[in-house]
Amino acid sequence: MSENLPAEPARPSPQQALLSAVLATLPDGVVIDSSLARGAEPEIRVRRGAVHAVLQLLRDKPEFAFEQCMDICGVDWPQRAERFDVVYNLLSLTHNHRIRVITMTDAVQAIPTVSDLWPSATWWEREAWDMYGVVFEGQTDLRRILTDYGFQGHPLRKDFPLTGYVEVRYDPERQAVVYEPVKLQQDFRNFDFLSPWEGMTTLPGDEKVHLNRITRE
Repeated sequence: MSENLPAEPARPSPQQALLSAVLATLPDGVVIDSSLARGAEPEIRVRRGAVHAVLQLLRDKPEFAFEQCMDICGVDWPQRAERFDVVYNLLSLTHNHRIRVITMTDAVQAIPTVSDLWPSATWWEREAWDMYGVVFEGQTDLRRILTDYGFQGHPLRKDFPLTGYVEVRYDPERQAVVYEPVKLQQDFRNFDFLSPWEGMTTLPGDEKVHLNRITRE
C-alpha cells in the first residue's frame, strides 16, 4: 500500500526567481512596487533619484547581466501629479531574460540620463523628450528627433490637440516652407467619441440586402 507523500511545493518560474533575486539585491526603500505583469514579465517601479544606480547594478551584476537597453518610452497619466511613467526595457543575452524598470516624473523634474551606461539610450531619451517633454539630466544632445524644427508642444501627451497648433505648407509666392496657425474649415477639435462604424446606420451594399428581403416577403 503506497503512503500518501506530501506534495512538493511548486517551484517558482524563472521570471519569478529573477524578480525575487533583483528585489533581494536592491537596497531598502528603492523599489516602490514590483509585479509579474501578465504573469510572465518581471517589472519593478523605482524612485526617480535611484533609477541610474538601479540600472547600473542590473547591467553590471553578473547574475543579471542586462547588457542591452532595448527601449526607453513614456506613458502619460494626466490625472497624476507626476504624470509621466518612464519605462526602461532591458535584455540580457547572457541569461536570456528581460526586466522592465519604471520610474515617474513630471514636466519639470529631470531624470538622470543613462546614456553613459548604454550609448544607444541617447536616441530613446531624445524621443521621450520630443514626444512627452521628459527632461533627462546630463543628456548633452537633448534635441527633437521625430518632429520638425520649430515644432511646438509634445504630441504624445494626452492633452495635445489632434490637429496640433501649427500647420506647414509651401508658399509659392515666398518660395519657402511657412508655419501658420491651424485653420480648419470645420471644427475638428470637438468630438463625440463615437466610432465611425457605430455612427453608420447603413453600409454600402446594404440596400441590396433590404431589397432581397422585400422581394422574399
